[in-house]
Parts: sequence; structure tokens; C-alpha cells
Amino acid sequence: MRPLVSILIPAYNAEKWIADALRSAVNQSWTRKEIIVIDDGSKDRTLAVAQSFESDTVKVFTQKNQGAAAARNCAFAKSRGDYIQWLDADDILGRDKIARQMEALGESPNPRLLVSGEWARFLHTPSHAKFTPSGLWRDLAGPEWLMLKMEQNAFMQTATWLVSRQLTESAGPWDPRLLVDDDGEYFCRVLMASEGVHFVWGSKVYYRQPRAGSLSYIGRSNAKREALWLSMKLHVGYLRSMEDSARVRAACVRYLQNCLVLLYPERPDLVDMAQQLAVELGGWLEIPQYPRTYVWIDNLFGWRVARQLQRTAQGTRRWVLRNCDRMGIQPRGGRSV
Repeated sequence: MRPLVSILIPAYNAEKWIADALRSAVNQSWTRKEIIVIDDGSKDRTLAVAQSFESDTVKVFTQKNQGAAAARNCAFAKSRGDYIQWLDADDILGRDKIARQMEALGESPNPRLLVSGEWARFLHTPSHAKFTPSGLWRDLAGPEWLMLKMEQNAFMQTATWLVSRQLTESAGPWDPRLLVDDDGEYFCRVLMASEGVHFVWGSKVYYRQPRAGSLSYIGRSNAKREALWLSMKLHVGYLRSMEDSARVRAACVRYLQNCLVLLYPERPDLVDMAQQLAVELGGWLEIPQYPRTYVWIDNLFGWRVARQLQRTAQGTRRWVLRNCDRMGIQPRGGRSV
């Protein structure tokens, strides 16, 4: 019998997008599947939209709001699949995403092999997404994969992975303390429990560009910055537990430098701790600089005003690009997503 694949979808205030995510799950060419949605106490019509898809294959549950990690853990507890496909409620699976990965595993799959695939960002229209390979788009041993991720500031989107139940159980549950980057930390543990990553070309995922209110958006949230710092420390510890060499320590310092812009200048205490860790690793972090446009604002009015204006400009740009994408208009100079 072909393996059963569980597609697990945590959802919170996703009424605008969850129908697209569910259609992509229902329409998977891999027919032996179950789809489980956990509504995490949404305040909009997410639950009603999800329930409209209920069938023998699609099961929908609701719980008091506890965060994405808790919803993921609940979904896994209710699943029966031999393989697990995580899918956020605003993202989309290519129709043969799972089938390509299952076929690549062969008839006697190694349950310790972690499988990944292609992904691309989109704003409104998935067909406009451009798939751009990174250094992680290939077969890699665990330590090499994690080092490249941290060194090159690269990542694999949550839905790209296909994970055996055995490997999922070995990695342990999602960490509910992590209000941001919960997937980054979780897949470090999956990776550590695995025998390496097998990349499958043609297995595609469409990742909706983050926006205010999405899980990966930090904005003004101090709680999310503290969660990010916890994830950063865990990343460094995980990689060093796999290999503690000069090249690994250098990659850890580069990773801390790349993430520092998300902590500075709002949390000088976390910046100081990141600097201390970098020094322990034999490196040093440079304070992030504002783009030239905002330097004079910082000098005259302070960093709070400069940061607010920067956020406003970025939000306006995203709004313009999203609406241009919706209308099929290519902005002058191209579109960056």
C-alpha cells in the first residue's frame, strides 16, 4: 500500500487565503492523503471557510488561541500519516509537490532521509512567482546544510519539506515559546535527527510574501524579538553540537550579523547579548546602518522616527506591489518580492 501523507495546516485569521491553501492540498496528485486543519481561535471566518471543505479526507478542528506551534503540535497528534507535509494557511502546494517527492524516495524509502524541494515568493498571483535557486537547493549532509543556511542567510520555506513520521517523532514537538522563526528552529532538530537532505527538483511550493500580522512579521513586537533571539541562540548551539570547527564558528558569527538588524536599535539588551556570543565565537558584530535615505532623519529626530518612516515606506511599497500584481501590472524597474 502507498504511504499515507498527512497535510497539516495551522490557521489563525486566514479567511482571505485558507481556501487557496486547502484547494492546493485537496488537489494534490498524491491520492493517499489526509488533510487536518487546526483553527487556532481565529476571530474572522477562517473556521467557517475551512469547514466548507470538510470531507472524508479533510478534517477541521478548533482550539483556544495558543499560537502556531501549539496548533502544529495538535495537528500532528491527530494525524495518522506515514509522512508529514506541513502547510501554512496562506501558502500553496504545487499540484504534484508531494507525488514528486514520494516518487523520489522510491519503493523502499529511508525514513531518516529529509526531503526538500523548490519554493518561490509571490504577492497575489502564484503564477507570477519566480523560482530562484539558493545554495540549499541540492543534496546535503545535515551539518553542511545548516552551516550554509546560517552562513548565506538562506532558508527553506516550511512547506518545502516532506518528513517521515519516524523522523518527526525523533525531532520532538514544535516549541510554543517561539512566536517567530518556529519553523527555523524546528527543522534544525529534524535535520539533526536525519541522515541528510535529499532535494527534489520540480516539487514546488508557493510562499505568500509576509505582511503585517503574519507569523514571520516582527514589527514592533518585543515578544517576537525575544523569541527570535532564543531561536538564534538555539541555531548556534545546534550547529556547534554537530560540528564545532573554525568554519562553523565563522558561519555562526555571520548568522548573528545577518539577524542583528531585526534586534537593533529597539532592543539594545539583545544586541549586547548577540555581541557577547559573537566574541565567544571569535568574531565581532558591526552595528547595522540605516539606508542613506534615513540617516539624516535618525540624526535629526532619533531612531524611533527613522524606523517608523522606514516601516511606513516599506509597507506602502508592499501594498503598491501587491495591487500591481493583482492587476497584472509590472512596475517600472521590475518587481522584487
